[in-house]
Amino acid sequence: MSFRCPSCNSQKIAFHKTAMRIGAVVGAVGGAAQGVSAALAATRTAHSVGGIPDPFAISLSTVSSAILGGLAGGVSGCIVGAQLGEKLDRHILANNFCLTCGHRFNLPT
Repeated sequence: MSFRCPSCNSQKIAFHKTAMRIGAVVGAVGGAAQGVSAALAATRTAHSVGGIPDPFAISLSTVSSAILGGLAGGVSGCIVGAQLGEKLDRHILANNFCLTCGHRFNLPT
């Protein structure tokens, strides 16, 4: 789908992706924090159920689950934040800029 400037009908359009970048960063940080928190809570619960565990195994499993939980949460949060930011950029924030006439506009829904 080719987009055109509503003012001069040119196809030379630049898309500023400010909200997408901010949404991706905020989503990644929030998702990573939530992933680490959930992984640590699950590890704490798993270790309290068993008998007498090895302290080295506890620390190794806790660190590895926190790292993997943070990575998984960060990736999923980044994806969701970027998608939301893209919708904001396209339809709400007038971040589309015509390179021919300089007109800023929203894309039609």
